[in-house]
Amino acid sequence: MGLKKKNKVSAEFSMSSLTDIIFLLLIFFMLTSSVVTPNALNLKMPGNSSSSVTVSEKPDDVTITRKGTLRVNGKTVSKGQLDRKLNDIRRKKGRKVSMTISPKKGAPTESVVLVMDAMRRLGINGILAMEED
Repeated sequence: MGLKKKNKVSAEFSMSSLTDIIFLLLIFFMLTSSVVTPNALNLKMPGNSSSSVTVSEKPDDVTITRKGTLRVNGKTVSKGQLDRKLNDIRRKKGRKVSMTISPKKGAPTESVVLVMDAMRRLGINGILAMEED
């Protein structure tokens, strides 16, 4: 018996369905990227000013050491107590509060961001004061 098997495998496939899928994915990512809002801190960069400012009292200060220890007005505060301490200061001032953030050289960035985020949540104007190299 001379039966021949026709098991030829075709290596061709249709590209039209693949281009449709890519087009739909492109539209999906373009739409979703415009809807997503970035979760970032609103930073105000310092600028030049010709007017002089007189300060009647020493501003409150949050110091961050190299080890990440937080000190509010010279008193050591844990990261869990930071919100409560900043809220107490905000209540005592009774008006728009501005505080300086003074990280020491080599302080962890995570601690600086933690303080900035806590101030943003409480409506405190944070001024980042870095040491010179």
